[in-house]
Order: sequence, then structure tokens, then C-alpha cells
Amino acid sequence: MKLPSLWSAGSELSTDPFSSFRRDVEDMFRTFGRRWPAVDFGAGAPALNVAETKDAIEVTAELPGVDEKDIKVSLDGNQLVIAGEKKEETKKDEKDWHVVERSFGSFYRSLALPFKPAEDAVEAHFDKGVLRLMVRKPAGGGTGGKSIDIKTGSPPSAAA
Repeated sequence: MKLPSLWSAGSELSTDPFSSFRRDVEDMFRTFGRRWPAVDFGAGAPALNVAETKDAIEVTAELPGVDEKDIKVSLDGNQLVIAGEKKEETKKDEKDWHVVERSFGSFYRSLALPFKPAEDAVEAHFDKGVLRLMVRKPAGGGTGGKSIDIKTGSPPSAAA
């Protein structure tokens, strides 16, 4: 009589005590992204695309169902902030809802820029649920970086 192997490809469920657990974990990873909508405003993070050209940083945010008046774009140092609220227009209590997949609530997204932009450096356009921002880079590179010269020898003593 041969004992069943836990590692053979033809193991039955009854002979592999971990097969059910392994299948559950594989299913969880396979379906992970399908359980939530692509843009979940309740979580406060609209989807962003960020690109860089030689003159600017371009940010595109997906904000379907949001009115332009409910979006606020601001600068806080080198932080570009997109915030707002998606509001429900009407609520009808006479229906017995079985499935509700639309979401409402506030959202917030902050993006650290590699430079501190001037106050007039941001241009914003909103069309068909897509917010497009262009943040012009400061003249002269504007990274604020400075090269440090390295000197040979020991530093001068501070006891003087």
C-alpha cells in the first residue's frame, strides 16, 4: 500500500490538507482588484496620471460625476493638493434598492513636487470628468539643489 504524497500533482483534496487553503489564497489574489470600483471616492484617492516634460509637470485626475464647483486645487509649499466632494443629487426613498454601486463623499489627493512652484505656475482645466493640471517648472531648473565642493585635508580646528 502506497501512502499519498502531499507534493504530487495528482493529489486529491482529501490527501492534501493544504489544497483548500492554497486555493482560497489564490482566489483572493486573483479577484483582489475586482471587488472595488476603479475610483473609490469613499477611500479619498481619485486615480492620477503624472507626467513630466522639460517645462512642466502634468497631472491628470479622473473625477467622474463631480461638478467643477466641488473641486479645490491648491499649493502648500511643494505639495499639489486636489480635494473636493462628490454629492448625491437626490435620494428617492420609495425604491427598494438591491444594488448600489455609485459612491458619494469627499476625496483628497496630495502630490509632492520636486520643486516649489510659483503661485501662478499652476493651470487647471476640467472637462468631461477629467481634471488636467499643468505645473510650470521654475526658470533655471529650480530643483533647489546645490553642488558642494569637497576640499582635501582635515577641517580647520574650531578652537581658534
